[in-house]
Amino acid sequence: MKNSSNGDQPIQSRVKAKAWSTDLCECWININSCCLTCWCPCVAFGRIAEVVDRGSTSCGVSGALYMIIFMLTGFGGSSLYSCFYRTKLRAQYNLKERPCCDCCVHFCCEPCALCQEYRQLQNNKAFDLSIGFK
Repeated sequence: MKNSSNGDQPIQSRVKAKAWSTDLCECWININSCCLTCWCPCVAFGRIAEVVDRGSTSCGVSGALYMIIFMLTGFGGSSLYSCFYRTKLRAQYNLKERPCCDCCVHFCCEPCALCQEYRQLQNNKAFDLSIGFK
C-alpha cells in the first residue's frame, strides 16, 4: 500500500508503534501470571496463543505443542516457537519491538517474555485469559 503523495514510503511504516503496557521484567506486578508463566509455561503459552490466533487453536493444543517441542528440543525450540507468537501479538496490537528483537527476548528470558505477553493481553481488558478467546 503506497501513499499517493509520497510513492516511496509505505503507509504502514509511518504508523507509530505503541509501548507495551508493562516492561519485560515487571513480572512482580501480577503475581498470578508470574507464577503461571514460571511454573506452567505451557499453560501460559497456550492461553496467549489461543487469543493471538483468535480462537482458531485451543489453549490445550497450543500448550501441548509447546511442551512437546520443549521436551524434544529443550529450551531453544520452545523459545523459537513462542517468539513467533510474540511477533504476531505485536503486529495485532501495534506494539514496539523492545527491548530487542522478539526471538532474542524469548531466548534470553522466556519466562519474562511470556509473562509480559500474558499481562499485555490481560491489560487489554478485552480478554479473560483463563476462559480463552470468546
